[in-house]
Amino acid sequence: MSRLALLAFVLAALCLVAAVVSVLAGFWLGLVSVLLAGIASNIGWVQWRRDRVQQP
Repeated sequence: MSRLALLAFVLAALCLVAAVVSVLAGFWLGLVSVLLAGIASNIGWVQWRRDRVQQP
């Protein structure tokens, strides 16, 4: 797994945790971080698949 894919998945997990904490604290604006988590997970998925295809 490439480093970029790993960092993107870690970022997605942290964004989801931030969204949960923010919603539990009463800040509904924290749901925007769910969108960021979606983008980060898509980047991680693409990089992971690209790395799998390039390896023999």
